Order: sequence, then structure tokens, then C-alpha cells
Amino acid sequence: MIDLHAHVVLESVLGAAGPHGPELDDGDPATGRPPCFRVGDYELVGVRYRGTPFMDVEARLAAMDEVGIALQVLSPNPLTFFSHVHADWATMFARRHNDELAALVAGAPTRLAGLAQLPMQDPPRAAAELRRAVEELGLLGASIGTDLGRPLDDPAFGVVWSACEALDVPVFVHPAPDGIDRPRRDERLARFDGDLWLGFLYEETLAVATLVLGGVLDRHPRLDVCVSHGGGATAWLAERMEHAARTRPWGPEALAPPGAVAERLRRLWWDAHVGGPTALAALLAAFGSEQVVAGTNLAGWDQSLDPSNGDAALAGRFDANARRLLRLDPGRLGRVISRR
Repeated sequence: MIDLHAHVVLESVLGAAGPHGPELDDGDPATGRPPCFRVGDYELVGVRYRGTPFMDVEARLAAMDEVGIALQVLSPNPLTFFSHVHADWATMFARRHNDELAALVAGAPTRLAGLAQLPMQDPPRAAAELRRAVEELGLLGASIGTDLGRPLDDPAFGVVWSACEALDVPVFVHPAPDGIDRPRRDERLARFDGDLWLGFLYEETLAVATLVLGGVLDRHPRLDVCVSHGGGATAWLAERMEHAARTRPWGPEALAPPGAVAERLRRLWWDAHVGGPTALAALLAAFGSEQVVAGTNLAGWDQSLDPSNGDAALAGRFDANARRLLRLDPGRLGRVISRR
């Protein structure tokens, strides 16, 4: 299996964003103090990172062997996207994170690969860091959040999308929990961990809508975007999205013909870490299997170790798709490994 949904926490970048952290407290079982991961004013309490595949590469490789993951593509912890801090801190953290991630995957170059963190609040710096991460460090693309302070179709981001096209690399889009780097927008999501299983779907669906309805895919025809968790609720709402584009006054002329929205949705990529067979069936029914890749969120709260739900043929399709998305032809992979 080629696993495209896997996050990493790097010991060597703790404190690299200055006052924003991140900071890690392992807790104290003797006193009952739980572990805590702090990012700015946000605290993730009760999740242990040290000694787990998130931070221990040997534990990660052992877990991959146990479940049959041949190659895992590591992306930043969404808690540390730092999308709303000053661009200087975000850039400093991104460069440090990319350097350290490249060093980590270089230790197991046939088993691990990486996606770059970018300071998206400063698009020219983000584009420059992407070029450095790909051309000098051998990372395979970028991983970004959904809430970047401006919508994904903002013209300012054009320099980043153009850099992805020029470098011929994909971008993986994954939300961060509500309340990171900025106040919560909806306190109701704080209950029942709603920001994880409901808020993420909202953010992913809105990201898809912005890319399609906002014309990003039209302006950047060679841009490959993979959206986490099967694009949130997009499979359920695609028909309503198309109807809105045809009938509402803001609908662009390019999306007026029947099937125009569906055509663009099929250009996007989706990971199959969707929660279960019903959601996966909906994703495949809506968009087919040609642009779906495997994702596990290994060691996470919702890890799914069999994204194809036991369908060997589908698992093979997911792997073939991942090779296309990541441009993993043998010649290119050899060049990437040599840069590390």
C-alpha cells in the first residue's frame, strides 16, 4: 500500500515558531497530569506523541510492516500549519520543518517520502519554499490547510499554484482543528470533538467548492490537488453544487453547461480515509476510482488500516493512482532519492 494520509511530529522543530511553539509535555502518570501539545493558545490534551509512530521512526516502520504499507508519504501535523501567525514565524518554521522532514525520510528512502510545509500567508515565500523543498530537499509536493486567511481562489495564491504546475508536483489539502492560531468560529464544534469529524468535512467541502467554483482549476489546468477525507461531504453535495453554479446569479459562464462542475470535480484527487464502507461507496459512486488514493492516518484517533475495505483490486487501483499523483515513475523516484 502507498499511504498518502500520514502525519509526522518532529522533535527537532519544537519551539521553532518562537512564542507560538509548538511545545510538548509528556504528562506525568504519577500525578495524573495528561500529555499536552501546545500551539499558541491552543492545547491538545491527552494525546501522546513521543514513543508512537508520530515521532518514533522505528515504531512507524514497524507499524507499516504490520499492516502492509510499502511507502508512506508524511505530511505536517495540521496543528502546526501556522496559517495565521506572522509570516516571518511561519516561514522560519516551514523551512526548519522541511529540512528536518527531508532528513528523516532520507533515512528510509524507499519506505518514506514527504510533503512540504508552506507559509501560505505569504504566497511568494510559499512558492519559493516549495521550489527549495522539491528541488533541493527531494520532497514530493506540498501539504496545506484549508483556512489560510483568504480563500483558495484568491489571486494572490496564483504564484503557489503556478509553482506546483512548473515543478509538476501535487498539493495535499487537509484542515486544521477550529481555534488554531485564531479564535474559534463556532463554539458548538468544541463539544464531542466536533471539529475533527464534522468541522473537517465542512472545511474540505468548502475548499473543493472554492477550487471549482472559484475557477482555480480553470486557471491552472495542470494543478493536481488531493483533498483529505474524500473531500469531506463533496460526494453528497456535488449535484447541489452543480445546480447552484447553473442557477444562481454568481454562477460563472464556464460552469453553466450541464456536467461542467462534475467534469472539474473529477479532476481533483481524493484520499480514501473516509471513515467506513458507506462513505467510500458514496465517494466512488460520485467520482469513480481513477483519482482516489489510500490514506490511513496511521496512529491517529481515526486510523483506518484497510482503506479499500478488503477489495484487493481496488487496493491495486489506489496504489496505481498514487504513483500517478506523486509522479513515482522509477526514473523520477531515483532522482528524488539521490537528492536526499
